[in-house]
Amino acid sequence: MMELFSAVEQRRAIKHYDTDASVAEADFQQIMQAVLLSPTSYNIQHWRFVRVKSRDIRLKIKDAAWGQQQVEDASEVIVLCADTQAWADRPERYWANADETTQSILLPMLQSFYTGKEQTQRDEAMRSCGMAAQTLMLAAKALGYDTCPMIGFDEHAVADIIQLPESYVISMIITIGKAARAANVRGGQLSLAEALVEDRF
Repeated sequence: MMELFSAVEQRRAIKHYDTDASVAEADFQQIMQAVLLSPTSYNIQHWRFVRVKSRDIRLKIKDAAWGQQQVEDASEVIVLCADTQAWADRPERYWANADETTQSILLPMLQSFYTGKEQTQRDEAMRSCGMAAQTLMLAAKALGYDTCPMIGFDEHAVADIIQLPESYVISMIITIGKAARAANVRGGQLSLAEALVEDRF
């Protein structure tokens, strides 16, 4: 298994996949179990994952993604969604293993934080998906697979294809497989000096 910093360095967005390759089911399950450990606000775990197994559905998603070939060729296609109303769905589940005092504090805090704040609900769901996506891509790379996060698609069309529930949003699509062609050189990374400030801008 690959060391963490090597996985971070070697993870690239792969557009060309080996169509003869597959993701072992045990590896897929290991990747997804790692994803479930990603952090979320109030431990809400907003994410919902649509694993696209049907070739017909995959081709429809490819059309909605303006013909991007990786949707057809990758071993796995995951539509990463989020339930913006997960905060209100039996929230006691999210702290089932916590003591009663902790539960009695967190439940009213959660209600106060989210009630009536649609933008916050959406923002937190998207943040959760971003962290889950990075976990997924690094876990896949650690096991020797390649990935590509995608936002280039008609989200309304994809929502119709996967019958997305009304309160859900689509964060991105992630393809998983084995690269048929190496990624191009990195386009250009900002220096740490340009990206990092201390205390204030």
